[in-house]
Amino acid sequence: MFRLWGKIWKDNRLLHDTVFEEESEDTRTHKVFRGLEEICYRMDLSKPMWLDKTVAEFKQHAKTRFYQDNFIEEIPFDYLEIQVIEED
Repeated sequence: MFRLWGKIWKDNRLLHDTVFEEESEDTRTHKVFRGLEEICYRMDLSKPMWLDKTVAEFKQHAKTRFYQDNFIEEIPFDYLEIQVIEED
C-alpha cells in the first residue's frame, strides 16, 4: 500500500487535507506523480511545478512543500504540503 498525504496550510493552520492510496506495483515516482495529480484534483488546484528545491527536499525527507513559486496561478493559501505516509 502506498499512501500520500496532501495538506493545504495558511497562517500555520491546516485548511484541508486528503490522502491518496494506491496498491499498484508501479514505481514510486509514478505513484507520487499520480498521487499529486489526484490530490490537486480533489482540492481543485492546478498541478504545481517541481522545482529543483522541491525535488531535493522530497528525495531527502519523502515530504515537500509547494509555495506560490511552484504554481502558475495565484493560490489563496501559504503552501501545499505532500508527504509519503506509507509505502511497501
